[in-house]
Amino acid sequence: MDWNKAIKDFNIYLSIERGLSKNTVEAYIRDMRNASSFLKKPPLKIKRKDLIKFINYLNEKNKSSRTQARILSSIKSFYNYLIFDDKIKENPSIEIYSPKLEKKFPVVLSIAEVDKIIESIDLSLNNGERNRTIIECLYSCGLRVSELINLKISEINFSDEYIKVIGKGNKQRITPINNNLITYFKNYINQIRSKLKIDTKNSDYLFLNRRGRKISRVLVFNIVKEACKKSGLKKNISPHTFRHSFATHLVEGGADLRAVQEMLGHSNITTTEIYTHLDTKYLKE
Repeated sequence: MDWNKAIKDFNIYLSIERGLSKNTVEAYIRDMRNASSFLKKPPLKIKRKDLIKFINYLNEKNKSSRTQARILSSIKSFYNYLIFDDKIKENPSIEIYSPKLEKKFPVVLSIAEVDKIIESIDLSLNNGERNRTIIECLYSCGLRVSELINLKISEINFSDEYIKVIGKGNKQRITPINNNLITYFKNYINQIRSKLKIDTKNSDYLFLNRRGRKISRVLVFNIVKEACKKSGLKKNISPHTFRHSFATHLVEGGADLRAVQEMLGHSNITTTEIYTHLDTKYLKE
């Protein structure tokens, strides 16, 4: 078995057997292609010492501990797959430990800062209404970018005030929507989206570009970057910052951590626990 065949089969396993999202699968495959270009030997011939050499190579290239940990996780998953597929008996990476990661708390916006960003959007521009709706949706629903760009009109329940979100691993969850977002949805759909020449294959996607097709991840990043620039905020803000802010504000407002876990679509509560990084003043209150 050569690397191309092994990685191709691994791709199928991740997508079908484990049901991972497209982005997650692509990250695993990218890591394994990078590893295979260094390792040279066929995958079934790789030993622990070969993987150690690869990790040392990553160190020499000054790859961050977070990047090294991610790549090592991909390698371990790959060899666990080969065991699952009866290609090998032992995982050569099993006793290679990930570098210690420093605890990195996410950047969080205050409610006033979120409002400032949304208010900075010029609604007189062609895409103003859409862009305001996108940022409000990222924040008030805590969506990932991949969830936002794949949101469909048929998944919005206006009467019961919720949206159906398809998250990582194709898992579905229900997220409530507030009155502001409902208004923004309706304004965008009726006043802006209805005037577009919509591509037939994209007819159910909520957020469209000027060509009537589903918006891209890059466009969402650019929308956020431009809005933040106009607002005058100096923080390093990405679309995911609104998700972090959504979760933090829920916890600060007294929401149960399990409820926050459900709304974020985290499979493990330990992922949600990062949002308990509240300041001492709040904890005293």
